[in-house]
Amino acid sequence: MKGGILIGNLTLDQLRVLVAIVETGSFSAASKALSRAQSSISQAIASLEGTQGVLLFDRSSHRPRLTEAGRVLVEHARLVLASAGRFEAVAKGARSGLEPELTIAIDPLVPTAPLIESLRLLRREFPDLPVSFSTEGLGGSLRRLRNGTAATAICLLLPAVPEDVVAYPLLRIKMVPVVAAGHPLASLKRPVTQSDFEAYVQLVLSDPVEPQGTDYGISSARRWRFIDIGRRMDFLMAGFGWCRMPEHLVASEIAAGNLALLDVLEDPTPEEGLAIYAAHKRSDALGPAGQWLMTELKQRFA
Repeated sequence: MKGGILIGNLTLDQLRVLVAIVETGSFSAASKALSRAQSSISQAIASLEGTQGVLLFDRSSHRPRLTEAGRVLVEHARLVLASAGRFEAVAKGARSGLEPELTIAIDPLVPTAPLIESLRLLRREFPDLPVSFSTEGLGGSLRRLRNGTAATAICLLLPAVPEDVVAYPLLRIKMVPVVAAGHPLASLKRPVTQSDFEAYVQLVLSDPVEPQGTDYGISSARRWRFIDIGRRMDFLMAGFGWCRMPEHLVASEIAAGNLALLDVLEDPTPEEGLAIYAAHKRSDALGPAGQWLMTELKQRFA
């Protein structure tokens, strides 16, 4: 019986009765709300108090009032009931074929706003689905796909889409070379050459697991490596070096005169930008929620 589920030496039914009394204001009102006899409500609370060895209600006045212990324990009761409700919802979804959890990993260059809206719609479509979300360092999303700790990745795939991954192109991110307005590179009155870069620090996004792995777009011999694009932005604005940043992240700072756009001679960065993909492991079929999210992302970015 659902209400008789034991947790140690108490039941979910007892916790429901406790919360109902608090929310309705009395034992009699709780009996009506739960369609139970008032004697059943009283017995449930008496049993709960007896097994736990605490007094939950002060019954000296007309209406029962929570004791100090009761005030604390009713909040714990709400948490337990909410957790039990989520447990049942996930189990129900699993019975109908829904994945028990959707794990999503994204790369630091992915723009946030459209992704947020897709995740908001996902929550509306699958309100009881647990979603695990993480922002990874460069290369981390692909690594999580491959080791099975993420079902879906929104990521760069350089230099090409790997054979073990199914990937759908979503958009391209234009990368622009920038430097703080007070940096020496900003004062050059000509295109910046490779030899110009060599004297200055390049602020590089790096794979935290393989920091000495393949580098793309590296021009300077001196490199400061970052995992977090926000922290790299802080150091860029402070004038510690130059880097290529997603245009959507620096456009306002360029317009305000805080950052300077560099004119790079024979810039190897693709003019059309870097491709961002929605991807999953080829050997791991997506569940209904993962498939829904893939379709939503493709439609949104299209």
